[in-house]
Amino acid sequence: MTQINKTKPVLVTGATGYVAGWLVKRLLEDGLTVHAAVRDPHNQRKIAHLTALEQNLPGTLKFFKSDLLHPGSYDEAMNDCELVYHTASPFTRNIKDPQTELIDPAVKGTRNVLESVNRTPSVKRVVITSSCAAIYTDAIDCQKAPNGALTEEVWNTTASLSYQPYSFSKVEAEKTGWEMAKAQDRWDLVTINPSLIIGPALNEGNVTSETFAILKQMGDGTMKMGAPMLGIGAVDVRDVAEAHYRAGFTANASGRYITSAYNTNLLDLALLLRPKYAANYPLPKRKLPKSLLMVVGPIIDKELNRRFIRNNINIPWKADNSKIRHELKMEFRPLQTTMEEAFQSVIDSGLLSAKR
Repeated sequence: MTQINKTKPVLVTGATGYVAGWLVKRLLEDGLTVHAAVRDPHNQRKIAHLTALEQNLPGTLKFFKSDLLHPGSYDEAMNDCELVYHTASPFTRNIKDPQTELIDPAVKGTRNVLESVNRTPSVKRVVITSSCAAIYTDAIDCQKAPNGALTEEVWNTTASLSYQPYSFSKVEAEKTGWEMAKAQDRWDLVTINPSLIIGPALNEGNVTSETFAILKQMGDGTMKMGAPMLGIGAVDVRDVAEAHYRAGFTANASGRYITSAYNTNLLDLALLLRPKYAANYPLPKRKLPKSLLMVVGPIIDKELNRRFIRNNINIPWKADNSKIRHELKMEFRPLQTTMEEAFQSVIDSGLLSAKR
């Protein structure tokens, strides 16, 4: 049982991030003092949406310069904190060197933050933003899981530096976290493991999450001929932020938490947008055949190789979210609402134009 004193500051690493922004908002709503660790506290374009939040909410926001790859750079931001949220980690597909662009920032960054935790006697709990990617690589892995559904007991064993390196980075980073947590007994570790995070961005002028790239493709004609039935889980970004909040302040929270609201696929997500947006955007309305993807997929996108297509297209994705529902009392927003508000966020950001 870990009780967190709400009069103490709370650290959020990567505070300008997609999930982190909503988490900062939730903490400020509760009147807390938030230590926001960012690369450049003087970059007004990156932090303006956070400072705007502070003006209208009861909490207090303080910025600190920190870097995942600079040892000791989180020490000042962590001072006097009992609770640390480590959300900072790269999420991108367009990479040239997986080791330096994904693995090193994820693993060395986690180690760097937790070394600061070990040097900061006030810290009682750390909540790390991991991912369902640390649990599985491909949708077909669900079939091999107990009762055909992913649980917190399952670990990803098939990702590698050469295949699904993002997933591999999440595995290695989370394992590093648990190894360091088990090596001491002052602070405890909780991990939040979301599936595909969807929802509106707090900072619409800086829509950078890979999720928005997928939504853009749904609406810009890329998927006009059809969308693949790519088996995935989905969850609203605001629910992910709430899950973090509860993981931090629920005294008996422990271990990993699959944070996924719905078992779905890419086509079904796109179809949810049609009632409101099909008149103005060329949204997909049919399934893209797996046989066609096998031929054109590797040409369109190097990550759409035949192994990926074979293991994910037309393969149902299933995860058991009963632990987070029971222990953290989580309830999730309707998926239709999430998709519509996320798509509107892409439109408002200027990434999409209505068809003429």
